Amino acid sequence: MITFKDVSHDWGTFRLRDVSFTVDEGEYFVILGPTGAGKTLILETIAGFYTPNSGEILLRGKECSDVMPEHRNVGFVYQDYALFPHMTVEENIRFGLEIREIPEQEADKRVESLLEMLNIVGLRGRYPRNLSGGEQQRVAIARALVIEPDILLLDEPLSALDTRTREALREELKRIHRAQGTTTVHVTHDQTEALLLADRVAVIIDGEMAQIGSPQEVFNTPSSVMVADFLGVDNVIKGNIIENVDGVACVEFNGYRLYATSTLSSGEVYAFLRPENIILSKASIETSARNVLKSTVENVTQLGGIYQIHLDTGLSAVVTHQSVEELELKPGTEIYASFKATAIHLIKH
Repeated sequence: MITFKDVSHDWGTFRLRDVSFTVDEGEYFVILGPTGAGKTLILETIAGFYTPNSGEILLRGKECSDVMPEHRNVGFVYQDYALFPHMTVEENIRFGLEIREIPEQEADKRVESLLEMLNIVGLRGRYPRNLSGGEQQRVAIARALVIEPDILLLDEPLSALDTRTREALREELKRIHRAQGTTTVHVTHDQTEALLLADRVAVIIDGEMAQIGSPQEVFNTPSSVMVADFLGVDNVIKGNIIENVDGVACVEFNGYRLYATSTLSSGEVYAFLRPENIILSKASIETSARNVLKSTVENVTQLGGIYQIHLDTGLSAVVTHQSVEELELKPGTEIYASFKATAIHLIKH
């Protein structure tokens, strides 16, 4: 449905650099990256608001640089909703149909269907100023879908909402995509959104595509230190492989050894280990985990409902409040940290 081939574009002091990716028909594709990475610029380039300086963009297999935005059949939902303040909810939703001169009977059918699908029938006569953020976002989504677009573009659609509303709308987006099957490109900096919504995730950093894959691939096997850092893989270990026996590499770091499932057999490497994959215990326990390191707690940091435990080995783990109490975790506590060889991802340094 969408193909980017080595697309570059200068925008002030920022530049997209040789961006390439494809989005399949019916796919929910999430572009994940920090603020200022170029996510919105990619959406606006798909929509036709900008023509790239170089490279090709194909929609439905055809190069589209000469196709005006209004002829691309793309629905766009911005972060700030961008509703017309002088129009009611129903008028906002109907606007795109009037521009396209859709017959009134067909327009009525589409508007009614989306009012019901998004649970906003009772809001049809209200103006945007009288709606909550979540209600405004539902209206913006309905306005984008009512034209029956080939492609739906979502620009940080949930970032301005409170936690409860964001969770509800996230489920709404999943339900709508299941029902409609519209090819969707959703950009966000929120990793939870990417994990819960995406068929595939593309990580973009500083205008370059850093990694593309399934949510599980991207989050469990980051392709670089930069990606791991953005994704919150707190344990990034630099070490040396001293041997590899039957696909299990032994890595030496800071005077310790850890074992990781890998095809790499020698050289300097980075080892990535997510903190939630570490199990803490008071004593060395019988476990299938290949790695058991005796450690001392250096610091305990509360992060909302969980606690981050920093160890003198250079690793950090996350645990619940109950675990902190049961294990008596505080600076100076001796503890065992266990984790499986399959929980570690190695890349060449």
